[in-house]
Amino acid sequence: MRDAARVRAAFAAEWIKIRTVRSTLWTLLLSLVVSVGLGILVGHSMSASFAGMDRERQENFDPVEAGFLGLTVGQIALVVFGVLQIGAEYTSGTIRGSLLAVPRRGVFYGAKVAATMLTALVFSLFTVYITFFAAQWALGPQGVSLGDPGVLRATLGAWAYLTLMCAFSIGVAAMLRSTALTLGIMIPLLFLNSQGLGNVPKIRTVAQFLPDQAGAVMMRVVTVDESFITHRDFGPGTALVILLAWTAAALVGGLMALRRRDP
Repeated sequence: MRDAARVRAAFAAEWIKIRTVRSTLWTLLLSLVVSVGLGILVGHSMSASFAGMDRERQENFDPVEAGFLGLTVGQIALVVFGVLQIGAEYTSGTIRGSLLAVPRRGVFYGAKVAATMLTALVFSLFTVYITFFAAQWALGPQGVSLGDPGVLRATLGAWAYLTLMCAFSIGVAAMLRSTALTLGIMIPLLFLNSQGLGNVPKIRTVAQFLPDQAGAVMMRVVTVDESFITHRDFGPGTALVILLAWTAAALVGGLMALRRRDP
């Protein structure tokens, strides 16, 4: 009973931190605005250019993936949110006070991860579906509905991806113990891999197994032809397993770093 009370108290403390820090609201709102705004812009662009595409491109066109392109940029703000939850503690030095209040590092870390993931889970739900409906509206005749085959699964995949990427960022930040260093590694990786490295044939063989590439597969409905650079060698189910493995490895690594090193 006493241990359960300590866990609840630790979670409540982390929840208060998230709720009262001003950057939380602005970071999450930025993610929403960017995701929805780019989703609408991409949707209008794709709708206008669809008739000019060749037949092969039209057959491989994925309206859900196109509508979620905004998420690949909007997720950066969500990653920043996750990194700040523990990186800011090291940067400001408040980690010492936090561990003084909650000496059991596993409880402290678990409470922080749980509070952050719960926030990301709820926020990502709204972001994914607002982005989806806005983008499909912008796509016009090329848009799809939730009832179409594979669409609901893809939206749930996008929801899981955003939530797990937030958790992944917490683990990386806990291992590196630096907000600047973590963001300095993760943001270029997400941009370069999603927008470039993941589509280079000689690098794609390995890069396709990175977290953001697995997430892209989870958000698709159409399996593109092997001749396309966006083709991946696995489906949504395998992609989820890959992303879960990355997230678990990062979180375990963060816990080990927290237990073995002094603040």
